[in-house]
This record gives sequence, structure tokens and C-alpha cells, in this order.
Amino acid sequence: MRKYLSKFLNGKNSLSAASLILIITLFLSNILGLIRDHFLTQKIPTDVLSVYYAAFRIPDLIFNVLILGAISAAFIPVFSSLITLRKNKDAWEVTNSVINIAIIVLILSCIILAIIMPAIVGYFVPGFDQEKQHLTIKLARIMLASPIFFGLSYIFGAVLNSFKRFAVYSLAPLIYNLSIIFGTLLFADRYSVTGVSLAVVVGAFLHMAIQVPIAVKLGFRWKMILDYKNAFVRKIGILMVPRAIGLGANQILLIIFTAIASALGGSAVAVYNLADNIQTMPMVVFGTSFAMAIFPTLSEQASHQNYERFGYYFNKSVRSILFFMIPIVFGIYLLKTQIVRLILGSGHFGWSQTNDTAKTLGFFAIALVFTSIIPLLARGFYALHNTKIPMYATIVTVAISVLIAYILAPSYGVGGLAIAYSIGSFFNALILYLILRKKVIFDEASLAWYTLKVLVASLIMAIALQETLFLTELFVDKTHAVGVLLQTGIGIVIALLFYLLLAWIFNFEEMASIKIILARLTGRSIVDNSQEPGK
Repeated sequence: MRKYLSKFLNGKNSLSAASLILIITLFLSNILGLIRDHFLTQKIPTDVLSVYYAAFRIPDLIFNVLILGAISAAFIPVFSSLITLRKNKDAWEVTNSVINIAIIVLILSCIILAIIMPAIVGYFVPGFDQEKQHLTIKLARIMLASPIFFGLSYIFGAVLNSFKRFAVYSLAPLIYNLSIIFGTLLFADRYSVTGVSLAVVVGAFLHMAIQVPIAVKLGFRWKMILDYKNAFVRKIGILMVPRAIGLGANQILLIIFTAIASALGGSAVAVYNLADNIQTMPMVVFGTSFAMAIFPTLSEQASHQNYERFGYYFNKSVRSILFFMIPIVFGIYLLKTQIVRLILGSGHFGWSQTNDTAKTLGFFAIALVFTSIIPLLARGFYALHNTKIPMYATIVTVAISVLIAYILAPSYGVGGLAIAYSIGSFFNALILYLILRKKVIFDEASLAWYTLKVLVASLIMAIALQETLFLTELFVDKTHAVGVLLQTGIGIVIALLFYLLLAWIFNFEEMASIKIILARLTGRSIVDNSQEPGK
């Protein structure tokens, strides 16, 4: 057992294994995230929960702008190129410089923000009264420690990704969510959201700590290096600036949405975030996971200028995302009320909040296919060492979303914010695709035909699901959790059976991949006949 566990944690993962690991662990992490939200809504009044989510925006701003841009867009391509070229010494020197620069910048940023917090919170949540604004300041100051730990954690995670060690990296979010869950259960009754905020900081530390041993095994040794003049460090800095601007624009979008929601009512900020967390789960599991798993491979092919295989891997990932996400969109839209009630409907979360969150979730679901493909499209540019195009696309779509939000929020409430976000996501994906198709060979005719077949299969599945929901209304009591669970479970089983049957009839190649994965899990051997170009 110890041998297999060591191999799982330390072994290098193939593309299929990496995708499987990331899908499973991201799925589990998001399940834990939903369990976290369940206990939060059970233990904490929704209007107070709005304060907690608003306070999150400030630490998130620091992390997304200063760290996430450097890691996702700049560090991995540069580090991967050095490892591919067997320049390991240079790679570790660059890593140390990036870590040390990040520590200094993050600590200084957090200290400055903690000092000026009272002066800026009013701009973040203008609709909150004085008591809620004071609580927002307190919680934000506590959680300002988390970007420091997350910053280091994501750098170590990038190292693991570059070596294609996804197992421990993918376990980190599980540890983070478990920390918040235990913090909520142990401290929410006595310390309310203050106890939860402390659990967030502990979770961020554990998110980092679990990845350090594997990074050390791979060769990392901390050194006090601050070589900001190093050519590779400077390249990371140059590459990260556009990405940081793009992420900053996206954070401005979320801050503006939070400001608008704070004026819509006591629970509006929480309703928006809770609906967003639910729709994020399938997007992360079937969108971000594929993008993360394929990114080192795309970077490697780009470094060798092998654009045929680059296009092959990219197109294959697009098809996989469409295969999963199109039916999920139909399913979430039809089951939105049941999903929200099952996940959040307890304690302080009543039917009024359920209906508001379900309506918001429905508007989010419309654009799930686009939000799921955006991470892959963006990483296609990052692998080509181009971070400017995603930045420009984000700035344009943020402007569109903010304009639409201001127009729709007075009439549609929180749902108007979700509509604005969905329309912006559509334009973001469209812009990235239209530009990337000039650089990457897309088999557009085949992709269009494939998309049409998935749409037909998903539509038939949706009709079967709708009829199932109608029939179960005759004998299911939806006022009780057991009845909602029974209706939802029957609906999901019927929908899944219909879709898998149609996928088999249409001979989707993803069905063969599923068979291979199941065979490997059960110890059987099946030959994978899919052929990569150049092999």
C-alpha cells in the first residue's frame, strides 16, 4: 500500500493520468466546496455571509494580480522550457528569485492594505451600513495573510506541474476546503464569520505546506536569491504584466459586482457568490482541469515548435470539454432549484434565498460552455508566450459586463449580474478563439459537426429529464429534503443513461477514453488506438 501511495504522490503523470487525477481531485475539492457552503448557510445568517464574501474580495485582489498572473501565464512556460533544455540549475535559481520577490511584494502589499483598509472599504461595499463595513474591515484584515501562503503555494504547484507531478498539487485544494469546513463546524456558532476567516488562513497555509516536500524531492532548495536582473526572471516579469492587468480587470469586475450587489439587499452578495460557487464546480472540473493538464504539454510542444502536435492536443481538449459541458448546461438549468435546495437549503437559508440563488444559477449556466473553454484558450496563448491577447480580451469583456450589469441590475437584481457575467464570458471566448485560430490549426468542420451531435444528444437528454421531473412531481413531496433528493436523483440517472446511450450511438471517441479509464481502474488492459500526429 505504501509503495502505491508513494508512486501516486511522487510519480510522473502521463497526459491521460494527469487529466484523470485533476478531474477526480477537482471534483472532490468542489464537492467539499459545496459542503463548505452548506455549513456556512446553515451556521451563519445570509446577510452576515454577504459580509464574509465581500471581505474576501480584497485578499483575492492581491493574490490574483500579483501571483496568479505570474504563475499561470509566465512562470510555467519559462520554467518548463529550462527543464526541457536540461538547464536545471538555472530553473531553480529562477524559482528562488521568484519566491523571494513574491514574499517581499506580498508582505508589503498586505501591510499597506491593512493600514488603509478603513479608507477603501466604503468603495467596495457602498450599500453596507456602518456595522457591516466595520465587520468587513475586520475580516479582510484577518484574511490578508492568506495571499502570502497562497502565493508560495502556487509557485510550488507550478514547479510540480512543470514536472507533471499533479497528485499532491491537486490534493491541496481539498485540504484548504476541509480546513474551512472544520473551522465552520467548530467555531462558527461561537465566533461566527471571524472563526471562519481564521480557518481560511489556516487552510491557505496547509495548501502551501503539503506541496513543499515534493518540490524538495524534485530538487528545490531555498536560497536567498533576489536576482531580478536575471534574463529569465525578467522574462517572467514581462510575461506576467499583461496577465496581471487582465486579472486585475477581472477583479475590478468582481469588486464592481460586489458594490452593486451590496446595494440590492442584505443577502445579495451571498446569493451571487453561492450561485457562482455552484456553477464554478463543473467549469473547474471539466474546463480548468483539462486546461491545467494539457498546459505543460502545450508549452513543451511550443518550445519545440511542433505546432502540428500542439494543434492535435488542443483540439482534443476542446472536444472533451464540449462532450461534458453541453449536457451539463441543460442539466443544471433544468435542475437549478433542486440543486440549490439540496446544497444550501438548511439553517438560515430559506425558500426565498433558494429561489433567488436558483434564478441566478440559471443565468450563470447559460454561459458555462464558454467559461469552461476560456481557460484552455488562454493557456493556448500562454504556451506560445503571448499574454497580451488574453489581457486585451479580458479588458474588453469586463467593460461589456460592467455596462450590462449597471443596466440590468435595477430590474433583474442579482440575476442581472449573472446575465452580465455570462454575456461577457461569451465575448471573451469568442475573441480568444477568433485570434487563436490564426495561430493554431483547428479542424473546424469536424469540430462543428461534433458540436452539433453533442447538442442533439444533449437536447434529447434534456427532454427526457424534463419529462422525468414532470412525472416525479406526481408522487414526490418537494417540501422535504428527501423528496427533492429523490426527484433529483431519478432525474440525473435518467438523463445520464440517455446521454451515454446517445454518445455510444453517435460513436463519440470520449466513450472509448472512458472505457480505457474504467479498465485501468479495474486492472484490465485495453489498447488505446487513438494516434497522435508524428507517431
